[in-house]
Amino acid sequence: MTAAPAARTTESSALGAEATTEESALHTVRRGLALTPNALQGLWITVLLAVIATAGKVVVPIAVQAILDRGIIQPETPDIAFVAGAAGIAAAVLLSTAVANIVMNRRLFRLAETSLATLRKRAFRHIHDLSLLTQGTEQRGALVSRVTSDVDTVSQFMSFGGIMLVVMSMQLVLATAVMLFYSWPLAIVVWLCYIPILLVMGTLQRRIRARFQLVRTEVGRMLGAVSEALVGSATVRAYGIEARTRGTQTSRVRDVRDAQFSVLKPQSASFFLSETADGLATAVVVVVGIVLGTGALGIDLPGSDLTAGGVIAFVFLVSLFSQPVRMGIEMLMQAQNAVAGWRRVLGVLDTPADVADPAGAMDPHTGRRDAPVPGATALPEGLLDIEIRELRYSYPTGPEVLHGLSVDLPARSRIAIVGETGSGKTTFAKLLTRMMDPASGQVLIGGIPLHLIPYDSLRSRVIMVPQEGFLFDTTVGGNLDYGRPGASEAEMRQALDELGLGTWVQELPEGLDTPVGQRGESLSAGERQLVALARAYLADPDIIVLDEATSAVDPAADVRLQQAIDGLARGRTTITIAHRLSTAERADRIMVLDGGDLVEHGTHDELVDLAGGIYAGLHRSWVAHRSQR
Repeated sequence: MTAAPAARTTESSALGAEATTEESALHTVRRGLALTPNALQGLWITVLLAVIATAGKVVVPIAVQAILDRGIIQPETPDIAFVAGAAGIAAAVLLSTAVANIVMNRRLFRLAETSLATLRKRAFRHIHDLSLLTQGTEQRGALVSRVTSDVDTVSQFMSFGGIMLVVMSMQLVLATAVMLFYSWPLAIVVWLCYIPILLVMGTLQRRIRARFQLVRTEVGRMLGAVSEALVGSATVRAYGIEARTRGTQTSRVRDVRDAQFSVLKPQSASFFLSETADGLATAVVVVVGIVLGTGALGIDLPGSDLTAGGVIAFVFLVSLFSQPVRMGIEMLMQAQNAVAGWRRVLGVLDTPADVADPAGAMDPHTGRRDAPVPGATALPEGLLDIEIRELRYSYPTGPEVLHGLSVDLPARSRIAIVGETGSGKTTFAKLLTRMMDPASGQVLIGGIPLHLIPYDSLRSRVIMVPQEGFLFDTTVGGNLDYGRPGASEAEMRQALDELGLGTWVQELPEGLDTPVGQRGESLSAGERQLVALARAYLADPDIIVLDEATSAVDPAADVRLQQAIDGLARGRTTITIAHRLSTAERADRIMVLDGGDLVEHGTHDELVDLAGGIYAGLHRSWVAHRSQR
């Protein structure tokens, strides 16, 4: 039999290996925009507004030159009407420029946030299509940072920096054109002051890009450490390792600080060069402009007949020219940070979805699904037999943990899986519910290979209740609603009564409205598991997989849990991984795993009488231990 077409080789590498720094920033931006096509909607309108906002800025030097030369210097007495008219026109143009700038920024903000919400949804959906093992290659907090803080860096650039680069580029061209109109020799002088910084800037930007990549990585590590400490706060306190934990967090914070500082040197050099060029250009314009305007060199060059107003206007134009250089440097810094963030998000999206929905992933923007996997088939109605054929699995850094398991599990049977720690029980359960895909072999449910069953069909009819029943930070009823969305309170109470949990819920402080806290920590371990079992019961699946569901509860809670499990298992196929052999005694069939092999398979009576059998030995030890208590 062949394995499900899962890209298991990716599991040996870190999740979401970031796009290589050799990939050009432009290529990264193109890929990112391809994933967020709505970011370019109405782009021509935004560009038009940017042109208006930019063109209006040259009105100041033009108005200054006209007012000085034609309104003040040339007439015998100042022409107040001309001065007022020119100032009024300039004010009207600047007002139009301001309005265009406001509308442009509003459009940019809306488009950026809308498109990046699409990117977040896509990344979040893709993470859920990765196997548990692939997700586990990165700390949860660091993984969350890829769809939060890393996307935020892109958002900041797209909502301001991106269009500002366009605006500043247009302003640079426009300022150069006006300078050429006034005096091309002086325009060349200004450019000569800035050419060195433009030549050096390429090298500095490459350094800044690499260092911002390090910043984004260290931010992810810091968030991972903080998240781990918060989730494990009870363990931290229980072992008195607060100082050690704070030390780890302090180290991560220091790494982020040092990474940020590493950007400072090339960043400061960029700003120093731009400020130097600004001062030099202004001084040169004043000196050379006066020399050209007065004809002190005795050379009659085209464009050297500058008036006093022209020289003053040129000083304003230098300011207009230098602004995009300074702003451009700042925006390029922001762009490098955004590209680094974009690469980390793309790194997640580039990780093959090794347990993707065969029905096709849904595009969060259009609501349409990708093409389904050929042969994708929903589970048939009626009873579902399970067939395991030569199932093998190995973790990336270790040996094979399941060695060709083959077994048939009839519908509506109660199966217990027994074995020592590390025998492969939990791995088998994850493969059976497609939390991971096998290296080779197949799981067939109702005759259909597991990797060809669409998630809508699989998750509605095959449910796993893990060892620790995870609860969402809502009420008891809110968690039950995840089992059957839209279930009424009457349906919830009926389900609880059928599991023998009606009295227990009534004893809670607020009944179904009792808050469970984050991860259900307001309830005991046994109570969390009761809610998880009731949630699974409401989902009404055909197959239930219970991963050591009673392993972490006290004997009193165990009785109630066992009663709930009996109710949950009634009329369904139940596969239970249990350390307590009381569960195995009540099972129809028992599977005994040892070192990744299925070594024994039969009823309790058959296996307990098997001379030298592993199950018989485990059962004798368990009975002896129970009699001594």
